[in-house]
This record gives sequence, C-alpha cells and structure tokens, in this order.
Amino acid sequence: MKRILRILKISTVVIASITIVLVALGYFYMKQEKFGQAPGEKRVAAFSASPNFKDNIFQNLETTPELVDGRAFDVMFTYFFKTFPRVRPVDTIPSVKNDLRSIPLDSNILVWFGHSSFYIQLDGKRFLADPVFSGNASPVPETNTSFAGTDIYTADDLPNIDYIFLTHDHYDHVDYETLTALRTKTGKVICGLGIGEHLELWGFSKEQIIERDWHEHVNLDSGFTAFVEPARHFSGRGLTRNNTLWASYLLQTPTMKIYMGGDSGYGSHFKSIGEKYGPIDLVMLDNGQYDSAWRYIHTLPGEVLMAASDLKARRLFPVHSSKFKMANHPWDEPLIEITRLNQAYGFPLVTPIIGEVVNLNDTVRTFRPWWVGLN
Repeated sequence: MKRILRILKISTVVIASITIVLVALGYFYMKQEKFGQAPGEKRVAAFSASPNFKDNIFQNLETTPELVDGRAFDVMFTYFFKTFPRVRPVDTIPSVKNDLRSIPLDSNILVWFGHSSFYIQLDGKRFLADPVFSGNASPVPETNTSFAGTDIYTADDLPNIDYIFLTHDHYDHVDYETLTALRTKTGKVICGLGIGEHLELWGFSKEQIIERDWHEHVNLDSGFTAFVEPARHFSGRGLTRNNTLWASYLLQTPTMKIYMGGDSGYGSHFKSIGEKYGPIDLVMLDNGQYDSAWRYIHTLPGEVLMAASDLKARRLFPVHSSKFKMANHPWDEPLIEITRLNQAYGFPLVTPIIGEVVNLNDTVRTFRPWWVGLN
C-alpha cells in the first residue's frame, strides 16, 4: 500500500510539474507580438462612454451567444472525435496573378485574395480589407494553413494603399505578418475601437490609425466617406474576448456604395443599414466556414441572401470561403448552396477566382462557377 501511495505521489508531482511547464510555455509563447495587445487604460477610458461597451466588454445589439443553446457538448465531441469529408480540397484552387501595381489608378476594379481579403481600386483611391497573406489563419504555425493555390500574392505585390479596413481582430482577418509588411506602404487603417492598440504595438503611428464606434463615420476625402456600422460577432486574440470592437463598413465614393460585412450572424442590423444607405451597389457578406451551432455569429447561405435583400443589394459577393478550413462543411458547399438558393432571389453573384481583376463598372457580367469539378 505504501508503494502504491508513493507511486501516486510521484505521479502527482510529475503531472503537476508538466502542467506548470506547459502553462509557462504557453504564457511566454503568447507574449509574442503577433498576439497583439489588450487596450490600455487610456484607450479604455476613451471608449468607455460607448453605448456598445458595457461591463468592460463590447456587446452586440442583440443577444448573441457564441453557440446555440444545448450545442456545447455536441461541438466539443465533434471537434475531438469526428471527421468530415472534403473539408479541404484535394485539387489546387484556381487562381491568377496580376501585376496590381501597374493597373492604372483610374481603373475601377476589385481583386479577391480568398477568404475575406480583397483589394479595391475605385475613383482614384486604393482600399484593402482584412489582408491575410501569411498562409496561416492561426497564431500557431501549421495549424490552419491556406488551401493550395490560394497564396499567390504577398504584401510586396500590392501598390501603396490609401486605406486598410479591418473588420475585427481575429487571426483570419487581422494578420500580424501581413500588416507589419504593409505598414510603410499604408496611408490610414480604419478599425473598430481598441484595435489600434494592436497596431501601435506593431509599429503603426497614431496618425495612421482611425478607430471608430458603430454609427460613426470618417470623411476620407472629397466624395469619399467610410461609415462604421454594426456586425453580429465577437473579438479577441488571446484568452480575452470582446475587448475590441467588431464592425462592418459602408464605403461611399463619388460613384459607388460598397458594403463590407465582415463576420456576422444574421440580425436586424442588416435591415437598418439597408434602410439607411440602400440601394447598395455591391455587398460583401460572410458566406463560408459556418455551422448551425454558430448561426448567431456566422450567416448560413440562406441567411446571406436574406441579409443581401435587407441591405437592398444590387450585387452580392459571398466571401469568407475557399482558403481556410474552420468548419466541418465541404470546402465548396458555401458556393454551391448560395448559387442554388439564389435562384429564388436572383441577385447577380460576384464569384471571381482568386487574383482575377474584376471590373466594377461592368454590372452585367456573369461569373463561371469555377469550383465545379474540383475535388
């Protein structure tokens, strides 16, 4: 009996020691710059009067649990014990590389880089949204790598950017490696409250950072305005949630209105935005890497179309797909489903291949379903 107790005591010490070492390693690993930095006292004091900041965190307009009630065990069991087919493509995703720096500034174009990253050149200004060129949507190397064929562009391939839009600070939207590479070629970064703390840590100057709350706006130049609007999601890079604000944007230029929805579950904010700004020439909405258990924070394909209708969209660009695996649906399901369900709505769908130059002035172009036939 004494021998057994002695073994148990030794085992307990060993387990405790291993746990302490792992916790210490995790602590120091998360001290790396790429994890960003929580808003400091000065920043928190500045946005504490926001109606969207309550109990020391930012909150959605509607009650928004991260998981549907009763699904927590199911989600955990699925994550650890189930596998699903075709969540990553076997084939290389088709893409094309263009010389973006040589495109005339008076060309009104859009280029998609996969997931939610895209470049817009419109009315003589250059815009970039949620750029991720590092090939990884996680702070841990090789844990959420991009699909083959989707990483053909780097920060060096881009011209100087007038404005970068950041919708929220999750790793698949705010990428440390990409943003630090773009720092010296970026005019301004527009983001939600608190995200500026990350950017300052990464070397951006205060003059480069424009932080705004929902329902505020920024006059960018004559005829150019960025309206900051709600989304239904959450934020956080380390172990802390909702200490920075997630947002969507309505970009109004002299000739066009474009809505960048970021990540969002379906909610009443879409209708409010549509009534405020509609009709909207082009809307980009979160369509991909969804799950019925996450429906409060990510839209399902049918809800994307409902949101586009609420927004009074003239054209719909479904994004947040075809680059990273974050959910258990087949990689091509988001595009298949939204195409099928759109038969009842009839929205002109913008579905280019990665890197393709899309003429924003061509409002009647139809896009081929490039995902058909790929495994």
